[in-house]
Amino acid sequence: MTSETGPRRLLLLRHAKAEHPESIPDIQRPLSLVGRKQSAKVGKAVAADDLVPDLVLCSSSVRTRQTWELVRSSLGADPDVQYLDDLYYAGSSTLVEVVRAVPGDVRTVLVVGHEPTMSQAAVLLAGPDSDPATVERVRVGVPTASWSLLEVGAWDALAAGTAALRRLAVPG
Repeated sequence: MTSETGPRRLLLLRHAKAEHPESIPDIQRPLSLVGRKQSAKVGKAVAADDLVPDLVLCSSSVRTRQTWELVRSSLGADPDVQYLDDLYYAGSSTLVEVVRAVPGDVRTVLVVGHEPTMSQAAVLLAGPDSDPATVERVRVGVPTASWSLLEVGAWDALAAGTAALRRLAVPG
């Protein structure tokens, strides 16, 4: 856990690999077997990196819900979670607005969402203290089940260029 004066951490997780059946709406697409395996790896990696979230903001789609449930089961923790329709439809500015509403006492937030919003939001928020190679990598999009780690100040002050994009983690 970071100190009260230390940076807050924002993890932007793209959902794991999903199926593409033609017979169901996009919001109802489930994870594939590969996606299920990816999700378990994400939970273990997040726990190993001491990035267990205090709050999870998850898109309402089936594949993001399944991603989160499998991440949670291998995380070793059960943080508060909010399932939000806004995150299914969100662009990067809407995602930032949602995160700006996080209570000030929350230190680490995990957002489970979709591309291209996850990569665009990370690039939008990345300020001058960001890792340049990570910014360039994220700028072209992120693979399934990967997450960007950003350090931020106060949630309610979050805006373009105010965070430090530290790294992109891709499950092995």
